[in-house]
Amino acid sequence: MFRKLVQTATLLGLLFVAPAAMAADTYLTPFPAHHIIANIYYVGTKGQANYLIATPAGNILVNSGLEQNPPMIKDSIEKLGFKYSDTKILLISHAHFDHDAGSAQVIKDTGAKYEVMDSDVPVVESGGKLDFNYGDQGGKNLYPATKVDRVLHDGDKVSLGGTVLTAHKTPGHTKGCTTWTMQVQDGGKTLNVVIVGSPNVNPGYILVGNKKYPGIVQDYEKTFRVLNSLPVDVFLGAHGDYYGLDAKYAKLTAGGTNPFIDPDGYKAYIANREAAFRKNLARQQAGGKP
Repeated sequence: MFRKLVQTATLLGLLFVAPAAMAADTYLTPFPAHHIIANIYYVGTKGQANYLIATPAGNILVNSGLEQNPPMIKDSIEKLGFKYSDTKILLISHAHFDHDAGSAQVIKDTGAKYEVMDSDVPVVESGGKLDFNYGDQGGKNLYPATKVDRVLHDGDKVSLGGTVLTAHKTPGHTKGCTTWTMQVQDGGKTLNVVIVGSPNVNPGYILVGNKKYPGIVQDYEKTFRVLNSLPVDVFLGAHGDYYGLDAKYAKLTAGGTNPFIDPDGYKAYIANREAAFRKNLARQQAGGKP
């Protein structure tokens, strides 16, 4: 089994890239809205993952995408037979423009309550200006500053209509990067769902001697401890390429077993990302550039 995971992780290393390296146009390329499992639906684009979690008391949206994405999200939600206006809670994976730039518009459209992990709140409420890596770069990294309604802390629960999500603080990629977990019932079984925030070290991230984020290495170490400890059946993430969205959607439409139930894929992905982090860290410790 270990050899299989290592081989899979090696293959995944050819497929997974940090979001900053992805072609920007994939964030605005439509992708079919689809049912994932239980009350979880995909309402994102080819490159930007957004999830609708439907409940009898209204719905939860995970990630708002770019400023241009809310109309696309609305269209996907309504194609699935739900009402965009029923969005009651807005969550994010982390405070980067490709996950939260659309938040102000979603809140204006729906009145959703914005709930964000503590260490990402200053970044969100400054419109990206206080981001440790991108804040002084301007351009697309900045977005409408948005007031947070509820400040979350590690281990907090978000509940609506009988659905409960747990916020796991998995910092490093951002100081408040959040991995979401929940349990669903499927075929008489209880399954553990994870939406990975991000374990990636983006190009240009300073791991050694980062004056704006002195604890970045310790935070990444914590993140991998947390991610390796989670029980996972259904593997999802802040970007579809984390979990092989294209290939799994093709399998989904072909019928058969649910391809999103993929505990081995999750283990392989985390192993790959941890190895990439350690390689990057070793290179910087030896004097290499970020």
